[in-house]
Amino acid sequence: MSLKDKLDLQRLPRHIAIIMDGNGRWAKERGQDRLFGHHEGVESVRNITEACAELGIGYLTLYAFSTENWDRPVYEVNGIMELLVNTIRNEVSTLSKNNIRLHVIGDMNMLPEQCQKEMEEAMALTSGNTGLNLVMALSYSARWEIVNAAKNIARDVKDGKLAPEEVTPEKWQQYLCTATLPDPELMIRTSGECRISNFLLYQLAYAELYFTDTRWPDFRKEHLYEAILNFQNRERRFGKTSEQIQQNEEIIS
Repeated sequence: MSLKDKLDLQRLPRHIAIIMDGNGRWAKERGQDRLFGHHEGVESVRNITEACAELGIGYLTLYAFSTENWDRPVYEVNGIMELLVNTIRNEVSTLSKNNIRLHVIGDMNMLPEQCQKEMEEAMALTSGNTGLNLVMALSYSARWEIVNAAKNIARDVKDGKLAPEEVTPEKWQQYLCTATLPDPELMIRTSGECRISNFLLYQLAYAELYFTDTRWPDFRKEHLYEAILNFQNRERRFGKTSEQIQQNEEIIS
């Protein structure tokens, strides 16, 4: 039986978030420039996006470029931006063909003008699609997002649009980049690092975390199925006891 056949299709995570790590190290291990790894990583994006669409996953968020990544060597940043523009331009028709809707979260104003233009056009062209929601985190930082939300809440309180006592966790989420998205249930990080790296800090509060040594350019559908199987073998208690979870399941059944 294949890994895919072992999946319980009734218990799939609704939203999967992935930190696509290891492109540069993968390239260096092969005596190549770091940009070679980023180019090869695009095939993994295609493969995993296709797998999620096939399974019926609702949301897939990919950490494509962090705010901290702007501090990398200029040649690498420029190369990544060029790769990003070309990839979106080449893939937008495929996204539409497969009923995939593109979203972007992050500080778009920091992106080059051409990159912003390509992203906005791709989002507009796929806005009517009803299948997988593909979310690209670009120039994204969770701390930036949280601070930005705090500023906007403070502004609305000052302007009389919001009372301080109305600021609840649910209201706070409405000020985040992911306001229209459900929180991730499964977060995957490739390449052996076991940290979140400023990614969706608020949204990952109850996500299951899965770390793999596989470099992102080598990450394929079978690796995704393995991560989902691992997720399905965990008990998600949300602060409750195992007995309470069991009782709730018995009531529902």
